[in-house]
Amino acid sequence: MAGKPAADGELVIDPMSQFEIKRLVNMDLGIIDLSFTNSALFTFIAVALTVVLLWVAVSGHSLVPSRAQSMAEVFYEFTRNMVRDTAGNEALKYFPYIFTLFVFILACNLLGMVPYSFTVTSHFAVTVFLALSVFITVTVIGFMKHGAKFFLFFWPMSAPPVMRPFLCIIEVISYLARPISHSIRLGANMMAGHAVLKVLAAFVGALGVFGFLPILGVVGITALEFLVAVLQAYVFAILTVVYLNDALHMH
Repeated sequence: MAGKPAADGELVIDPMSQFEIKRLVNMDLGIIDLSFTNSALFTFIAVALTVVLLWVAVSGHSLVPSRAQSMAEVFYEFTRNMVRDTAGNEALKYFPYIFTLFVFILACNLLGMVPYSFTVTSHFAVTVFLALSVFITVTVIGFMKHGAKFFLFFWPMSAPPVMRPFLCIIEVISYLARPISHSIRLGANMMAGHAVLKVLAAFVGALGVFGFLPILGVVGITALEFLVAVLQAYVFAILTVVYLNDALHMH
């Protein structure tokens, strides 16, 4: 619902209610809450839809691909080329991880565009977890490949010696801030667009015969949100590849 009537008859617009996590099945085990929520439900739906659609698309292996197979091949080639062009052939062994991240986030973003659904990626608990997984993964890869020499990534050898300690501090802070910016970028974009949509939708009923004006805005914002849903999945994936490139090549 875009809005609800208050006790005095006025329309109350609550654009943030759509992000509320609701318990569907209570599983409170003392200090541990394992309740099944709407967020968990739509996460499972996104994963299930992705697995089923990709499985159906590639199960035929036809020489003349169907539309579903062509779409799956486009996603595969697009992600593979992104990894290879950004981080080199050495990074291709991490392609399954990048592809899984990209497709999962894209599925969650697009599923959130369905009316009365739930946008999993609008919650920072989800995006922070994804960003931290990327941060830990690429850091471990960096130390596995370079050992203690990976610390040289934070020591700018090309800078004047007197400036290196100060630049090193900046590099460390910048590196540690990666999961923060990585997660906020995705979560904030998905939350902001959906909130604006709900506000405009509420004005459709509130303005009566003039409701067609916000309808035009809703249509435009909806089209923009579909673009943002795809773009943010790509941005998250390409930044992951950039961080992977830093871990592999230290530049």
